[in-house]
Amino acid sequence: MDVPLLKVPFEDLYCPNCGLTERVSPALPPGSSRYHNCPRLHSLSAPLVPVASGAKVTAEEREDYLSGDIQATGDDGRAYMAVRTTCPDGHDDLLVNAGLAHAEMRT
Repeated sequence: MDVPLLKVPFEDLYCPNCGLTERVSPALPPGSSRYHNCPRLHSLSAPLVPVASGAKVTAEEREDYLSGDIQATGDDGRAYMAVRTTCPDGHDDLLVNAGLAHAEMRT
């Protein structure tokens, strides 16, 4: 008796900026993403998007004055507030880079 084998579902992901591709098996749950440090987005953490999605991923520079705040920066030294994923249907997702806390220990 032959036993039918079930195929494990997979998903092909890519970065529309640097071209990195990855096959994820099993497929990711809905609403989750795989990330990488994208060299074309100033080494910021950017999501990989499904190959057929047509989404675009952009880095958004922080537009306000830092005023002494400590902020993570890209490899170009500029402060970026978010990485935006825009889908063709108009849906946007944001990966926000929050400000960093700073503490000093004094004796």
